[in-house]
Amino acid sequence: MDKKRILIANRGEIAIRIMNACDELDLDYVVVYTAQDSASLHVKKAIEEKGPEAVYRISNYKDPNEIFSVADHCGADAIHPGYGFFSENFRFARRAALRNRPLTFIGPRWEVIRDLGSKINTKRIAKQLGIPVIPGSDEPLYSEIEAEVLAEKLFFQQKEQGVDKPSILVKASAGGGGMGIEEVNHLDTFRQIYRRIQNYAKRQFGDEGVLIEQCMRDYHHLEVQLLCSQHEEIVHFSTRNCTIQSTGRQKRIEVAPGFDPKTIDYPFDAAKVLDLMVDYSIQLAKEVKYDNVGTWEWIVTRDGKPYLLEVNTRIQVENEISARISRISKHDAPVNLIREQIRSAFGEKLGFKQKHISFAGTSIELRIVAEDVKRGFAPWCGKITTFSFPEKPWVRLYSHVPQDEPYEIPTEYDPNLALAIIWGMNTEQAKERAREFISKTVIRGEDSRGKPIITNLEYLKDRLDDVLKF
Repeated sequence: MDKKRILIANRGEIAIRIMNACDELDLDYVVVYTAQDSASLHVKKAIEEKGPEAVYRISNYKDPNEIFSVADHCGADAIHPGYGFFSENFRFARRAALRNRPLTFIGPRWEVIRDLGSKINTKRIAKQLGIPVIPGSDEPLYSEIEAEVLAEKLFFQQKEQGVDKPSILVKASAGGGGMGIEEVNHLDTFRQIYRRIQNYAKRQFGDEGVLIEQCMRDYHHLEVQLLCSQHEEIVHFSTRNCTIQSTGRQKRIEVAPGFDPKTIDYPFDAAKVLDLMVDYSIQLAKEVKYDNVGTWEWIVTRDGKPYLLEVNTRIQVENEISARISRISKHDAPVNLIREQIRSAFGEKLGFKQKHISFAGTSIELRIVAEDVKRGFAPWCGKITTFSFPEKPWVRLYSHVPQDEPYEIPTEYDPNLALAIIWGMNTEQAKERAREFISKTVIRGEDSRGKPIITNLEYLKDRLDDVLKF
């Protein structure tokens, strides 16, 4: 690969992981930061490795004009959006590709982001291919009356099926990451919630289209990790289980692979369900000519039925647990999906096929967050004074929080502190190692009133027993 320069248009740990991937590929990079992030490790790392000229201060990570201005000023060849921000914004990706000085957008083609960015459009394509989806709307709903008619129909169908407590979900069709979703338990509250989600969708995504679907209960949330190239190559890196989430549908513990039928009894053929989800995901990827990293999100009900939820056209926070259980026979080093994502965006062939990929062990990701679980996962704000983690060969830690000086958590962003990626030869060993990691982790700090820091470490430890179990 020719020496290229990548503008990393993100912050925190994902910016650091992109830097590491650039180093592996011998690529140059520059980073951006806001005033609130001046103490972040992604800024310090860039200065140490590349010098102060590799760091650009901006006012807002969400201002496309600032991002493109920095790209032009530093002579970047490409933009890596990470996750969040512009990662699934097809207008931003289109602008990068079609401007007078084109930039490689490190992700799928903007047309693919557009077509799969809408849950409704994804659902329509899936249904045409015979891929199971959750009962609900097949096109964007903009009419409150039409939406209420469909909601009434879905409530009626659930009652006919004997569902004890029928409910539906109202979603922003252009949303993602658990945002822009509310549950409706009674038809008489539907209009109020519908209007709230429609207004949210218009503010956040510029599209007030709404998706309405049956609320499924007693299920697991699974994902299929795909890597595709511009040469119509497709491989998968198995599955992940993301069922353990906060009350706001934000993931807290993820596990790869998605089920463990060798050691856990399931009320269905778990291995068969996993294979089926992978096959369906590849089928859809082929249909749209997917050409980069992507995640196909599924739910699996207690009777073993999989339903496609959506496609995330970006690298995900939890990508590394899939990489950690994977190995490409042609390479000695572990898989780095961000590295492969960059290579694919620059038009390179994968250089390996599915038969070259093997899987071993179980990997668990712990999302360490400054939050009060007992108060509905409310974010904690304050200063961290001690931040230390055990160093073990079976754990990888990613964090933007310095360990050698106090760190004030920016109130402008989610109080995510670190990601711990833990591997074990089997699920039980991975869980035991995760417990050991948590017990030896030390995080101290205090808020403006002198009260001690609150994190979710105990919550993570308590939930480890639930990993992969139905």
